[in-house]
Amino acid sequence: MPKGAAISTSRHKPKLGQHFLTSEAAALRIVEALGDVSEATVLEIGPGRGAITDLLARKSRRLIAVELDRVLSAQLRMKFSMRPNVEIIEGDILKIELDTVFGAKPGSLRTGLNFAPEPARVIGNLPYYITSDIVLRLLEYHRYFSTLVVMVQKEVADRLAASAGRRDYGLLSATVQLYGRVEQLFTLPPGTFSPPPKVHSSVVRITIKPRLESLRVPEAEFIRFLKLCFGQKRKTLWNNLKTAYDEDGLRAALAKSGVKPSVRAEALPLEKTAALFRALGDGGS
Repeated sequence: MPKGAAISTSRHKPKLGQHFLTSEAAALRIVEALGDVSEATVLEIGPGRGAITDLLARKSRRLIAVELDRVLSAQLRMKFSMRPNVEIIEGDILKIELDTVFGAKPGSLRTGLNFAPEPARVIGNLPYYITSDIVLRLLEYHRYFSTLVVMVQKEVADRLAASAGRRDYGLLSATVQLYGRVEQLFTLPPGTFSPPPKVHSSVVRITIKPRLESLRVPEAEFIRFLKLCFGQKRKTLWNNLKTAYDEDGLRAALAKSGVKPSVRAEALPLEKTAALFRALGDGGS
């Protein structure tokens, strides 16, 4: 996939070269996938040379762009120095304190238990080797976001959008779909970037709409349960779960939720997985 502009061409990772979006038409199409941002805050991950940033600076009320590359971030600051609505942050999106960026500010009248942040929208060309890490971190802080529009390797996009029972469905699919609705919007060929990568990229939109309440599951515990279910992809659900649950209790819970012991986790839709979780209760060894 085109490695996001947030990738540094450092001596430590020479193979992770940067691939910059060069198509103005593609950049506009990606930005339009966010919808009307005239009154919105947008978080851009890996702005690079600013092809998308330039459009967002003109369209959005506030733009926060996070760039890992020191040289690029300095160039972006200079380029957008006359744009008061644009803030360039040099840093790693996996390490930046998102609570500090989007949470209540000290001394603000909005601080307190009732603080409800205005959801921001996220856009970015994600580096392939940490795509899952970035998406999962954004979902961990989903209270701050309404929409994610990300460009990823096409194979990753297939996994994000896969439905239960499909070969591509796995832990990443289940986790992302627990938090929102996934749409594969369009695919871009290598020639859209400079230098061109060796693979195609897909633009995916995730509309944040957590299902925790409707599935009647607690967030942290259910995420741990999903990881256990998908622990060994080739093993049956029974073999993955028996390491943490009493076999008699597990057998009873499977029967109660209508799940066959021989089924694999990727065959179960979230509703069935949640039913099994509820039947088992919160306890595991």
